[in-house]
Amino acid sequence: MTSRRRFIKTGTLAALGSAAFTIVPRHVLGRGFIAPSDKLNIAAVGCGGKADVNIRLAFNGGTDNIVALCDVDDRQAVKYRAQFPKAPYFHDYREMLAKVGASIDAVIISTPDHMHAPIAMAAMNLGKHVYVEKPLTHDIYEARMLTEAARRNKVVTQMGNQGSSGDSTRYVEALIKEGAIGHVHTVYCWTNRPVWPQGVQSPKDKKESQPIPPEVDWNKWLGTAPYRDYHPAYMPFRWRGYWDFGTGALGDMGCHFMDVPFRALNLNYPTSVECSVGSVYADFFREAYFDDVCPPSSSIHMTFPSGDKKVKEIKLSWFDGGIRPPLPEDVSYDQIFFNEDGGMLFIGTKGMLAAGLFGDGYRLLPAEKFKHHKQPEPIRPLVEGKTEGHQQQWVKACKQGFGAYTSSSFDQAGPLTEMVLMGNLATRSYLARENGQFPGRKKLLWDGDAMKITNFDYANQFVKREYANGYSL
Repeated sequence: MTSRRRFIKTGTLAALGSAAFTIVPRHVLGRGFIAPSDKLNIAAVGCGGKADVNIRLAFNGGTDNIVALCDVDDRQAVKYRAQFPKAPYFHDYREMLAKVGASIDAVIISTPDHMHAPIAMAAMNLGKHVYVEKPLTHDIYEARMLTEAARRNKVVTQMGNQGSSGDSTRYVEALIKEGAIGHVHTVYCWTNRPVWPQGVQSPKDKKESQPIPPEVDWNKWLGTAPYRDYHPAYMPFRWRGYWDFGTGALGDMGCHFMDVPFRALNLNYPTSVECSVGSVYADFFREAYFDDVCPPSSSIHMTFPSGDKKVKEIKLSWFDGGIRPPLPEDVSYDQIFFNEDGGMLFIGTKGMLAAGLFGDGYRLLPAEKFKHHKQPEPIRPLVEGKTEGHQQQWVKACKQGFGAYTSSSFDQAGPLTEMVLMGNLATRSYLARENGQFPGRKKLLWDGDAMKITNFDYANQFVKREYANGYSL
């Protein structure tokens, strides 16, 4: 404290000039004191649900600042408005950026999927670093645009697939790349989601107009989506099952499970995709549900060009709603399907690798063949705090500036999200009606560079949606 007083008294600060002097040395301020300029000033758009984790881990007990809050549902914001009473609170992210944007360094976006892209783009275009929940976007086009905008604006980015900061994904990646199971030609990923009801309980309920809670700004919650009357089925969570707002079980879990093979096999754009979906509803439900609501289960099959000269192409299949892939020979059920959330299975020319969510619990199979196999060192650096360190990894990278490493920067997360959303494009093409008829299942051929289905133009309407209510990228 004595040296701090002496420092201020001598007028050195004035001599240096306030414009040039941005970070006060720690030894001047005293032991354990964090200079204000060492803290990241963070705004949060979305204050409930997953935001509860994101805000808490980014704030990190006070090593960083929460300087603004935004939510369209006051009920979701109660906790953090009480914790950060000095942080101004908004219903509209555009008003927040306009009024207090100068005090914001970075923005955490934890909203329903349909609002990820416009909020992230608005923040990045003002030079703000962004953390966006998974899936990065609602549409393929949005993912491509955000990836390009992050590079153009030179901002630090992170998608909220926290498993990408875990150790397991790195160890699985290392095993696959070293060729432990030979040349990989097939990958299966599966999940038990959806574990929420897909849609309201009946067509009658769907058509009823429900009173809007006074704490909810319903028009701003709808955002880019076409107008519909309020119904409690939509919020705060079950929006995931509605195409206007969410991306279904695939959007919820695909960025977790598919992230591992995407990295390990250096996958790029698929060349083809096809799907089939569950149809447990009676015929009279089909008209009421399928235009609007994600299916209760689906299987999706994509083909990728292979970078391995020994493998012509790589086939990746996704299963949700409790559907699982076939059990390969020479392995037991509990060796593959050991995680209730879901799992992944790599099949190569020399063996298999099975893993659970985030690549956890990975094992080489048949076990007897690989019992002496040595684990190679990870290719990417391990993250302090592992999955719990995902948000702080981003915070620290923001302080370092553009080019600092994050586990799921948009250069990685954008193409991954495009791959995941290809499954929804196939599903929606399968379910949508053309001239009153269902087109049915088709194998869709994809030109990734052009973002276009080349053999069924009807499906291209699901590459990019039209925003309602004056929103745009």
